[in-house]
Amino acid sequence: MSKRAFDLAASLCGLLLLAPLLGSIALWIRLDSGGPVFYRQLRIGRYGVPFSIFKFRTMAVQAAAGAQLTVGQDARITRAGRFLRHYKLDELPQLINVLQGSMSLVGPRPEVPRYVACYPPDVRRIVLSVAPGITDWASIHYKDENAILGHAADPERAYIDTILPVKLEYYVRYVQERNFWTDLRIIVNTLSAIAR
Repeated sequence: MSKRAFDLAASLCGLLLLAPLLGSIALWIRLDSGGPVFYRQLRIGRYGVPFSIFKFRTMAVQAAAGAQLTVGQDARITRAGRFLRHYKLDELPQLINVLQGSMSLVGPRPEVPRYVACYPPDVRRIVLSVAPGITDWASIHYKDENAILGHAADPERAYIDTILPVKLEYYVRYVQERNFWTDLRIIVNTLSAIAR
């Protein structure tokens, strides 16, 4: 209950305080590439319930049908999108998800159904027992994930075989050890990583 109360208060304050920035980003996206400002994608949430995650659109309008992994200098990324991704500003609309209750500020990152199907059953049960988050230890550790995958011969195979198992270890550890102070540490470390 206290986590949900913190999420509600922080997401509402964040949306209000960041409203000028969010509006400026939305205008930039429209001027840069036209089309919708937001990108919505199906992700798997708590207890395996699907939901639509909000992001600022960083790819060309017709790019949604392409690969689900973003790798290296992906040609689908727009000029504005490259900047937004670099500073993780494309993730800010997920504060809406937090306000709605489909996400938390901190928790395991939600995956698309294709990759959730790769979770071992016991791990899936643990990871999906909590609300997914905007950030967590794995997000900090793999903040340059698309650049890492850009050097792989088979990016999707590298993600499933190498990166995803490590992420799942972080997710399980978070679920087992989570508390308010851990969440605060993750938030502070996330902001510090972005600033660096």
